[in-house]
Amino acid sequence: MHEELRAALAGLLDGLPPKQAAQAVERLIANYRGRTPTDAPVLRDRADVAAYAAYRMPATFEAVRAALAAFAARVPDWSPATHVDIGGGTGAATWATAATWEGHRSTVLDWAQPALDLGRELAAKTLPDTEWRRQTIGEGLTVPAGTDLVTVSYVLGELRPEDRRAVVAAAATAAEAVVLIEPGTPEGYLRIREARTQLTEAGLRIVAPCPHSDTCPIVPGQDWCHFAARVNRSSLHRQVKGGSLPYEDEKFSYVAATTFDATPAPARIVRKPQLRKGQVLLDLCTTGDGLQRTTVTKRHGTHYRKARDASWGDDWS
Repeated sequence: MHEELRAALAGLLDGLPPKQAAQAVERLIANYRGRTPTDAPVLRDRADVAAYAAYRMPATFEAVRAALAAFAARVPDWSPATHVDIGGGTGAATWATAATWEGHRSTVLDWAQPALDLGRELAAKTLPDTEWRRQTIGEGLTVPAGTDLVTVSYVLGELRPEDRRAVVAAAATAAEAVVLIEPGTPEGYLRIREARTQLTEAGLRIVAPCPHSDTCPIVPGQDWCHFAARVNRSSLHRQVKGGSLPYEDEKFSYVAATTFDATPAPARIVRKPQLRKGQVLLDLCTTGDGLQRTTVTKRHGTHYRKARDASWGDDWS
């Protein structure tokens, strides 16, 4: 699905003056990092939407795909038949859902018609059955009862607190599974932490990344839970972002919860593993002991080989 998305994005900025694209990108950076909650759409016109799609869709796609993959690994016998992407904009999370499961129908809800229009245009050949529906994102939002999966990616930070709570409540009330993704910043983590509490209070079970549904062991202000997804930059992506490297690492925080029985991982690697001579240091979030560091040495045999191949965000047992 990555190559299909890249092909759809190719040529997106043709005809858009570089200065206009740059200005739109600068404003969108501030909004996506969640420092300007609003009750109005962030994406206002075609220029905004084109800049957003070129700037953010590849990274959002990879972050959401990573979160969905971690969730899917814990529910291997489950797949959604219906998917609602709240605040989905141009549809990056819908592309990521299609990269994770087959045979479902997606509906993208957003309050910015230009974003929906461009999303439909980009997905026309690859995801033709997706429905694109204009909808206020906040208080009064409803999700069709019986929806299998709801995704909310890089949206909560754009909303006022009361709208944020309303969106999470709508997802928790109607869906079998809810996956929320925010930027991997301290503020993004706090929004995920708040939403996580709201989900558990609504009776959902946390499946990923946490190995439990209890209170997060991280002390707010001292650290934050986040992960990274590698994004291969196309020439368009480098042009819009002004970067020279062929890749970047998108940092994100997320939570996945379900209404049905599902078993989370016994532990999850929450920092990049540190390789030493003859040993690997793993920082883990565990079921019973909170955050802890474990050292895996050559004496552990197959566990040592597994640790050397392990990545930040992987399950651990």
